Amino acid sequence: MEQKGKKVNFSKIVRVLLIPLLAFILWYIFLPAINLHSFEFWIYLIINLLFIVVILITFDKKYYKLFIAPGILLALLIVLKLSSTVIFHPTRYANLINRENSSFEEDIKEASFEQVPTVDRDTAQRLGSRKMGEMLDLVSQYNVSDAYTQINYKGKPVRVTPLEYNGFLKWIGNKNEGIPNYIIVDMIDGKVELKKLKNNIKYSKSDKFSRNIYRHLRLKYPKDMFFEINFEIDEEGVPYWVAPVYHNTIGWFGGFDVKEVILTDATNGETKKYNIEDVPRWVDRIYDANEIIRQLNWNGGLQSGFFNSIFAQKGVLQTTEGYNYLAIDDDVYLYTGMTSVGADESNVGFVLVNMRTKDTKFYKMSSAEEFSAMESAEGAVQEKGYISTFPILLNIGNKPTYFMSLKDEAGLVKMYALVDAGNYQQVSIGTTVDNVVSTHLGKDITNLQSEADEEPTEFLNITGKIIGIESVVIDGNTHYYFLLDNSDKIFIANIEVSENLPFIKIDDEVNIEYYEKNNLNQVTKIELK
Repeated sequence: MEQKGKKVNFSKIVRVLLIPLLAFILWYIFLPAINLHSFEFWIYLIINLLFIVVILITFDKKYYKLFIAPGILLALLIVLKLSSTVIFHPTRYANLINRENSSFEEDIKEASFEQVPTVDRDTAQRLGSRKMGEMLDLVSQYNVSDAYTQINYKGKPVRVTPLEYNGFLKWIGNKNEGIPNYIIVDMIDGKVELKKLKNNIKYSKSDKFSRNIYRHLRLKYPKDMFFEINFEIDEEGVPYWVAPVYHNTIGWFGGFDVKEVILTDATNGETKKYNIEDVPRWVDRIYDANEIIRQLNWNGGLQSGFFNSIFAQKGVLQTTEGYNYLAIDDDVYLYTGMTSVGADESNVGFVLVNMRTKDTKFYKMSSAEEFSAMESAEGAVQEKGYISTFPILLNIGNKPTYFMSLKDEAGLVKMYALVDAGNYQQVSIGTTVDNVVSTHLGKDITNLQSEADEEPTEFLNITGKIIGIESVVIDGNTHYYFLLDNSDKIFIANIEVSENLPFIKIDDEVNIEYYEKNNLNQVTKIELK
């Protein structure tokens, strides 16, 4: 009898010990902030209460009445969640972001055509994957992360992304060494660098257990609530994880706003928390883009109350479907259009939001909606079937102008387009940035530095076989762009150079006289051999 009692007691002890064990396992896996303002923490508490009641019922069925405890907690959670929603606090939600009216011409400098980003996220990913494929010693052990965070690095817009372990077994084999590289893609010229680190990355999203960056931060800051953690590099190229810490500012669960930022050195795990106004200047991405879009929609839709946003919808504005980023004065800005709630394919203006400070400026002007501009650009080269990237907004000739890259089915950039934001029927197409801007402005921007065009000082000659040729109409004149089998240069010839240009085809052998100027190879004579 004593042995049986001991067995029963041992069984009870095991069941009791299961309670904290399960609580720890759930917390270790899902990592909720230990914070009563965290919705996930309440769910975690309710699950644990349910498990406790189930364990108690195994001792005595009378404990089933305790199911009321998680039920009460769930009811309280629902009440607190509902009381924090937009319907009860429309004005406070509308004021989460402060939209300041401003002047486009005064705020946005005319674009420096050497600094126009031509590489979008999709192209950056393709370039990064191609670069990784060249590194045979790495490709079997690591993958390229799909982060590709856009930042400003040494005055230029770039996208950066770390490598990540290619599965659990590869982590086991390489965890002592760490991740040796990250990729940086120049958004202007598409140059890709696989950056070799002096000190390898030891804390990342693909690491396991305590070296996983989410778990590492949770163990150090158990009460803090985080937005998405971004990968960035400082001006010396040292990799960091940027973790924005948000607080609920409306009701119990509503009105997310960033108050602090935690920076983690990815090479050694050292962390430091900053108040948002004290964050180092090199940090570009503090605010979450999706949360910014959500707050812009609240700001545009709730100015006259919640029910007006649903029924009458007077004066209600909303963001357009897409957004992009601009590099302005060493900061990264989110750009998106604002349109009436009727979504009538036109914008009433657009906003720029500083992703480091959340300063928001609204530029009121009637303009084409971005997807209309994209369709207009694609229509200008419809015979080629090129696909437009989502536009970025530039100041071209003191006018807001959409700039887009045009890509083929393989995702390679083939041409560029400028579309007047005020009149999307005005479309300019070119094979280079200088070319498309010159077409759009009606003057050769490569000669803007001098009052008159300078005569070329040196003429060059080359003979080779045509391996590629395309024609483009610029200001009513046809220009031919072609490649030779023995040169990696692109040659440009105006139709006036030779009446035989329309009849030149691939595999024809030609002799060319040309001169080099501003990275262009202008043909002055061409003869068939």
